[in-house]
Amino acid sequence: MRAFLALPLPASDAEVLEAMGDRLGFGSVVPAENMHLTLAFLGEVEEPLLREAADALETLQPPAFSFRLSGLSTYGTALALDADGGAALSDLQARVKSRLTGAGLVLERRRFRPHVTFARLPERRTPEEERKFAAFLAHESTMRIDEVPARKFVLYESILTKSGAVHEPLAEFELA
Repeated sequence: MRAFLALPLPASDAEVLEAMGDRLGFGSVVPAENMHLTLAFLGEVEEPLLREAADALETLQPPAFSFRLSGLSTYGTALALDADGGAALSDLQARVKSRLTGAGLVLERRRFRPHVTFARLPERRTPEEERKFAAFLAHESTMRIDEVPARKFVLYESILTKSGAVHEPLAEFELA
């Protein structure tokens, strides 16, 4: 099964980002219920190994913290707000990655760049979409959400469908 670990966004913050995506006027908006900050993408994992990973994370009790979302960035076709959670977020991600590796998972070697994707852009944009994108960037570049609470992280199954990914929570891990 395809899986990842992430910090879910509170509904109120996710709805703000969904509305921001709607203002883009093209591409596809990530539904509020799918918005999250990915800590680790696991890829395709057999269920027994996924259970082992969840067991390894059960005893991890990092402190709760808050993070800030600001600064528009693109990651391939993803349009996102970057996340700044300071040392607490970096520490959480490193500890999660360490536990997953200890449980036998082989993770992609990629630099952790925390962000929350709120829209997907087409790979090729028309001149009209380019104008809309430029106007969107000029208008929304100062968007900022302070004090996004991180109180738990979630192990999700990601089910790919024709209408987009569906994220099903498999396990939740409270932050102390």
